[in-house]
Amino acid sequence: MTDVGAPTEVIDPVCGMTVNPETTDHHHTHEDVDYYFCSNGCREKFSETPDKYLHPEKYDTTEETDPTAIYTCPMDPEVEQVGPGSCPICGMALEPKDPLAMAMETENPELADMSRRFWLGLIFTIPVFILAMGDLIPGQPIDGLISPSTNLWAQLILSAPVVLWAGWPLLERGAASFRSGNLNMFSLIALGVGVAFVYSAVALIFNDHLPAEFRTMSDHLAVYFESAAVITVLVLLGQVFELKARDRTGSAIRDLLDLSPKTVVLVENGEEREVPPANVSAGQMLRVKPGSAVPVDGKVVEGSSSVDESVLTGEPFPIQKIAGDQVTGGTMNQNGTFLMEATQVGSTTVLSQIVTMVAEAQRSRAPIQSVADKVSGIFVPAVVAVSILSFVAWAVWGPEPKYAFAILNAVAVLIIACPCALGLATPMSVMVATGHGASSGVLIKNAESLEKLARFDTLVVDKTGTLTEGRPSVSHIDTLYDMSEDDILAHAAALETGSEHPLAGAIVEAAKAKALKLPTVAGFEAVTGKGVRAQIDGAAFSFGNDKMTENLPSDIQEKLERRRAEGKTVMILSRGDQPMGLISVEDRIKAGAAETIRALQAKGIQVVMATGDAAGTANSVAESVGVDQVHAGVLPGDKLEIVKALQAEGRSVAMAGDGVNDAPALAAADVGIAMGSGTDIAMKSADVTLVKGDIKGVDRAFNLGRSTMKNIKQNLFFAFIYNGLGIPLAAGVFYPLFGLLLNPMIASAAMSLSSISVILNASRLRKARL
Repeated sequence: MTDVGAPTEVIDPVCGMTVNPETTDHHHTHEDVDYYFCSNGCREKFSETPDKYLHPEKYDTTEETDPTAIYTCPMDPEVEQVGPGSCPICGMALEPKDPLAMAMETENPELADMSRRFWLGLIFTIPVFILAMGDLIPGQPIDGLISPSTNLWAQLILSAPVVLWAGWPLLERGAASFRSGNLNMFSLIALGVGVAFVYSAVALIFNDHLPAEFRTMSDHLAVYFESAAVITVLVLLGQVFELKARDRTGSAIRDLLDLSPKTVVLVENGEEREVPPANVSAGQMLRVKPGSAVPVDGKVVEGSSSVDESVLTGEPFPIQKIAGDQVTGGTMNQNGTFLMEATQVGSTTVLSQIVTMVAEAQRSRAPIQSVADKVSGIFVPAVVAVSILSFVAWAVWGPEPKYAFAILNAVAVLIIACPCALGLATPMSVMVATGHGASSGVLIKNAESLEKLARFDTLVVDKTGTLTEGRPSVSHIDTLYDMSEDDILAHAAALETGSEHPLAGAIVEAAKAKALKLPTVAGFEAVTGKGVRAQIDGAAFSFGNDKMTENLPSDIQEKLERRRAEGKTVMILSRGDQPMGLISVEDRIKAGAAETIRALQAKGIQVVMATGDAAGTANSVAESVGVDQVHAGVLPGDKLEIVKALQAEGRSVAMAGDGVNDAPALAAADVGIAMGSGTDIAMKSADVTLVKGDIKGVDRAFNLGRSTMKNIKQNLFFAFIYNGLGIPLAAGVFYPLFGLLLNPMIASAAMSLSSISVILNASRLRKARL
């Protein structure tokens, strides 16, 4: 801030940028003092609340939570509410639904709280464990140091803060689950810990009134303070691991957001100044320097450079950008400086749309998760029933002390059967996979799309823009008379300079690439359906298809047909009636297309090409890339019918395309795959979007789908096997035969390890090779 007599450079009081008062148009007078701003946005913010920026000490600098923000559960995305809280279904803490708000949370308050509770709980639990298990420690036993009664009271005093403070969120969520009727993992944890602690406390307080069934053979009171404390600490440890894993999955979104630079160089009236990206509007000019990230989506206006797009596309090689080329926000400029025009800013940029898509996919539910949901729906009530039956059986038929054994095994059943691993099995894999896919240029619409990707066996591909580059280019120039290839190209380009036909553009671009000097054209005339003609240096020239030049000699006609058989469009340059040369134009096959087709076929996938092009061109491309089946000359409705016919044969069909004409087939296919270089309507109709629009992305997507489903099935296997073996052991089924019992502490450790194993297994997807 400054007055009129201030130095030539001042500080914007809103964003802190350096501003030149003599060149900026944005200023505001407050209390007879002039303040200068880098943009109109900063000026308006200041004019609304100037005191906030002039006297910031009066304002709370902590970021306030939006009271109207919608929060949702990462495991049960159908749960939504205004403001933070706990999920009524699974009990987990809700997080902001807005992916940008979620990603901006640099600290996870739930993780910090659980970590604090874990460490303080551990400090109190260690002495409780030593007091309870002191007789197992080599050397002088605890009983020789303090009396049994003092020992038990010390355990109560030390375990109380562990259960009632450190474990309070677990008890609170468990109680909420019973009130709502949505029994979950916290139901069993609260019940198990609560029973162990309350029973032990009551038994100690009313020691003199307890029957012999509660005492051991040495007349010691059987209590389980150490079990309640250790279980609480182990569950908190599992929560910390889980929250850290969830936080890492959110890092995929934060990494994407970090691709945007913190400031951009705005160019106005020949002057350059730095502004925040939020202040950039479409149509403004921006300077991108070497080593800087491209700030927004736009078009190169001046200069050239290599741009590394690997962060969005997964491709390792930089792409050369020249005037007229599109650049994407978040990509990294390499070695040159260029001026660009911003075309998409804010939430409309490719990067912002990717962030939103990844966040929505991470919260979606895969159909396979319905298996876990159905099991969980009946699992918790069944476990409670098994726990009660176990208690009754041990209280009636068990050895002395009967009630002590009964409580021990009932608590062990409740803890070992905690379904947290079952609940994590699918969501953790989905969250990791969608983040990994985004970093490789594969955007997944939802979890269901991942499951579909894993099982498709037929791929229908469009030709133009999918297998080919989608833009024609000159491939061959055949000389027929006394003109060189460059002269033929220069004359053809001169005749086509004024034409808007795509083939004409290919001719002109080829001439520009070779820096050819074009001759002067006079008397230009376009002949509908044939081509163009004009006077060049006093001679009559024509350029067009074979209808433009009649009575072609048989050898020239033969050469023309040979080029056409190769899938090329051939045009003839003639001087008068004399053909001078043939220019062949083709839509080049994308690099790596043939290798990708072979890779997919090796995995048992049949590849079908459906294109509106003529049979000759279609067959030529099909032969080059090696597709299994070709449908040429098809209309948009025909592509839809091809997909339906394949589905009627019992095939699971994926459709890859990039145009408006592909949208119906993309929507009807089991998996719609939109090439990122295509239209918005194609992307909206698709389950998967390939950022680069490269056919190689189809193979990446397929690999991602298969890896994810394999990972989910492994997680479900771990969870089901763990519970299937653990519950009978905890209930004491094997005690009559083998004398095996499961201490609740061991059950708690096993339960935590099962969750950690699922988290670690899901995390392996980050390293999956796509």
